[in-house]
Amino acid sequence: MRDIALAIAILAAIPIIWKRPWFGIIVWSWLGFMNPHRMAWGFMVDMPVAMVVALVTLLSLLKSQEPKKIPWTRESVVLAVFVVWMTFTTFFALHQAAAWQQWEKVAKIQLMIFVAMMLITTRERVHLLVWTIVLSIGFYGVKGGIFTILNGGAHRVYGPPGTFIADNNSMGLALAMTVPLMYYLYQQATRFYVRWGLIAAMLLTSLAAFGTHSRGALLAMAAMGAMLWWKSRQKFLMTILVAAGAGAVFLLMPEEWFDRMRSIKSYEEDGSVQGRFRAWNFAINMANRSVTGGGFETFRGGTDAHSIYFEVLGEHGYIGLALFLGLWLFTWMSAASIRRATEKNPETAWMATLARMTQVSLVAYASAGAFLGMAYFDYPYNLIVIIVACRAILTAQQRQPEPSPRPFVGGAQPRGGGVIDPAAAAANWRRSSRNRASSP
Repeated sequence: MRDIALAIAILAAIPIIWKRPWFGIIVWSWLGFMNPHRMAWGFMVDMPVAMVVALVTLLSLLKSQEPKKIPWTRESVVLAVFVVWMTFTTFFALHQAAAWQQWEKVAKIQLMIFVAMMLITTRERVHLLVWTIVLSIGFYGVKGGIFTILNGGAHRVYGPPGTFIADNNSMGLALAMTVPLMYYLYQQATRFYVRWGLIAAMLLTSLAAFGTHSRGALLAMAAMGAMLWWKSRQKFLMTILVAAGAGAVFLLMPEEWFDRMRSIKSYEEDGSVQGRFRAWNFAINMANRSVTGGGFETFRGGTDAHSIYFEVLGEHGYIGLALFLGLWLFTWMSAASIRRATEKNPETAWMATLARMTQVSLVAYASAGAFLGMAYFDYPYNLIVIIVACRAILTAQQRQPEPSPRPFVGGAQPRGGGVIDPAAAAANWRRSSRNRASSP
């Protein structure tokens, strides 16, 4: 039944995408983040639904009147250079067959990221993209939060198999990144039930992140929570939410969870932490050995990079790491400039809020990513799309000419300036002259 319902939903979306290519980005994001086909039981499980939607979107874009121009900001330029560099390093990869398979996967994601930059061009589309991300990841957050409450935190929260967020660590990262976007939607919502629903979703998603039993998620939630409080203008509300979340963790989570979290301090005795150190040393050695690193899939044979930074370093060398770090630095700086330019104008204040929450989400990614090999996860690259879109919208608004003053009809210069109609002024002068001549 799930397979049929999902197939009908996708088939129904295709005609809409054909007419409106930007809607294809929304559907593609839903499939990429939520992966609903992975929750089916039949023919839809392995169906390349994302590829079908992407192809229809690209064909629709080619035939449509939508502007086919990438907003070339410093973020999009660095991202393009990063993609080119990753392609170059793949030619020198240690494991050619596996490397080109991974390159194909990454290239498809980045292609759609650039298509999204072309198509997400209005406030409504940005807002809908944020809602899509929140509902897709928030589905697992609410579900995982309820699951954690019902089992007292004894079992871990996982994502759908065969996806970026399949294991508990990746799931914890995605959940931590989503809480700030939920808060943005809460601030934009006007309906009572939507606002309270988002508050409940924030609490359950936070609890689900702890319920993953991921130490990286714990660090991400701590860093994200502190930054969220700092960036929020409703600090009293955030204090209550943080206190409620912390209280729920202490009341619900079992002693095994606390033992695992405390093991962060005794990393010398932790085998998994020692494995991370070995992987990081391997990455440094690969970067020292070759300017191009080892290429995609360098970390093979049962090991993992265990860090977005060391993953890029080992696979693409110091140049790749510099581009990767510069990408997020420029995204942060652009978010800050957007915030400064928009927060005092009621019509653009939504961009200031979204820019702040995007920064908070990046903090979650940067902190949890230090211990997870998620450098090519499409979630953070969608944050770049959001910032590029906001910057393009703001630039377009600033370039709009101010409305010309309306012509002034009368015999005198209007107060505060204006344009005098000469013919009307002459007629008024003649009329006033006749009135004076006929007066006693």
